[in-house]
Amino acid sequence: MTQHVVPRQLVDRLGRPLTDLRLSVTDRCNFRCRYCMPRELFGADHAFLERSELLGFEEIARLLGVLRRGGIRKIRLTGGEPLLRSGLPELVAQLSEVDGCGFDDLAMTSNGVLLPKFADALASAGLHRVTVSLDALDEPTFRVMADTLVPLSAVLDGIAAAQQAGLGVKVNTVVQRGVNDHQIEDLAAWAREQGVCVRFIEYMDVGTTNGWVRDKVVPAEEVRARIDALWPLEEVASEAAGEVATRFRYRDGGGEVGIIASVTKPFCRTCTRGRISAVGELYTCLFAATGFDLRTLLRGGCSDRELHDAVADVWGGRADRASELRGAGGLSGPRVEMSYIGG
Repeated sequence: MTQHVVPRQLVDRLGRPLTDLRLSVTDRCNFRCRYCMPRELFGADHAFLERSELLGFEEIARLLGVLRRGGIRKIRLTGGEPLLRSGLPELVAQLSEVDGCGFDDLAMTSNGVLLPKFADALASAGLHRVTVSLDALDEPTFRVMADTLVPLSAVLDGIAAAQQAGLGVKVNTVVQRGVNDHQIEDLAAWAREQGVCVRFIEYMDVGTTNGWVRDKVVPAEEVRARIDALWPLEEVASEAAGEVATRFRYRDGGGEVGIIASVTKPFCRTCTRGRISAVGELYTCLFAATGFDLRTLLRGGCSDRELHDAVADVWGGRADRASELRGAGGLSGPRVEMSYIGG
């Protein structure tokens, strides 16, 4: 009789479980947002990953099946722009059937441009929701932030397509002083009208190429106060442990807004999120310099138990709290780029 082996608990040195996973499926993107992929460093001659280097869909499904049995409940597909990965609805379909039940939350982050083409297929395949990056509602500011010739309307059409397909929709806005901070009220008003939750994110020093300086950070408290002055807010309790956004409800019933204070009020002590690059490296922090190679294990004939134990060993040694240790001048030393492992 085969004895059932209970997987080792995925808990780090600070007692934080691994329950949420960001999975990058490509390092390619059709935007060149200044805070993520500045064009001067990610230009026409930039060497992106070869297709053979990326984890295949079967490898991803196997890995996430193993991790689900270890406690992972939330998956977010990221990039780059994940919809540039050919056949993505096929992967979503596989993940929605992992262990016969899928995940409690299967989501994707996108710039929205390709959603009119894929939203219906993604919803049919089992995707629950999508988070769309939108940093401005006026064309000039949008073009500055995204550094693209794609019109703003393409992103708005993508959001509408996701809603029509029945997907849950949130919008993420990275706020930079002197660049798009004048858009805060406009974006809040638009989100109220559209029935979506917009989440304002403090500009972070992710990677080493985005030109971060603290003076460009608009503190979360300022964002809250500006919105509250127009539409009074009240804070809402978190729905689950590990949520990164502070949630606020409009007192007039106009929905919700979220604010992510990753610089001024770090939430490292409650972080339950791991990240896997498109080539299968496990990163234990958004600000890590290196990841642990899982692809070699996957392609080397390891058992599911060996794969799980490798992740448990890496996560068990985790003590990351980079945002809590950030100095006035920001983080120092090498860091992985956001476009490589997702935000």
